[in-house]
Amino acid sequence: MLIRQAAILYHQREGGNTGDVKNPARMLMAISVAVPKNLSGIKTKVALNLTKRQLICFGSAAVVGIPFYLVTKGILGTQVSALIMVALMLPFFFLAMYEKDGFPAEKVLYFMVRQKILTPGIRPYKSENLYKQLEEREKLKKEVRYLEEKAAGQQSRAESGA
Repeated sequence: MLIRQAAILYHQREGGNTGDVKNPARMLMAISVAVPKNLSGIKTKVALNLTKRQLICFGSAAVVGIPFYLVTKGILGTQVSALIMVALMLPFFFLAMYEKDGFPAEKVLYFMVRQKILTPGIRPYKSENLYKQLEEREKLKKEVRYLEEKAAGQQSRAESGA
């Protein structure tokens, strides 16, 4: 009986005549729910339809923002205190909600810092020019030979003059 009533309500909602409902169980079989094929993106909800990460970040934002507002509203005024409170809480909301390619905000920020600051920008390919090294070696050998000959010439003059 319950299935027939549900089928009649569904049929009425769709704009049909309730007399057309002959086999309500068969009609309810046509109702389907789309289930995503990739279930890896689905996160476990803990409370209030929020994930554990979101609850921690929102709680941290409340722990930082609300006391700041309560302490400063008498000194700065409510509007200024509220604006500063929102500015203090925004990074926590960002950490709770932002996700790119399955990575949370802090990992994305770490990747950006590592790419831009910690590692060098353009690393050009540098090959060793062996021909240039051989030329420099030959140049050094010629210079050594020249200096040895010069030193030998000065020694021979000194010996002949003595």
